[in-house]
Amino acid sequence: QVQLVESGGGLVQAGGSLTLSCAASGSIFRRITTMGWHRQAPGKQRELVATITQGGTANYADSVKSRFTMSRDNAKNMVYLQMNGLKPEDTALYYCSADTPSLYPYVTWGQGTQVTVSS
Repeated sequence: QVQLVESGGGLVQAGGSLTLSCAASGSIFRRITTMGWHRQAPGKQRELVATITQGGTANYADSVKSRFTMSRDNAKNMVYLQMNGLKPEDTALYYCSADTPSLYPYVTWGQGTQVTVSS
């Protein structure tokens, strides 16, 4: 089974930057296909921020395009989310996810890391 641990969250002023990391442990990392970053603000539904394929192709939500960059290091079992130009509306709990379409539970979630952007 895959375990995911996020880190790198914190408090930053508007316009600042943060880099989130997600470490995937477990002997089946090679069976992970797409990985993603999601976020959930208080009182709102969880939303998809970015995804990245095994081959490194990333896609982004319109709200973060040109500001956020997702990357993946398969050798280190890590994914990252570089966040620039942060806005107060980016404040949320950020979660990492991993898809294992050939292995239950098919989608694994981390516990999340808090990002707070002050105005």
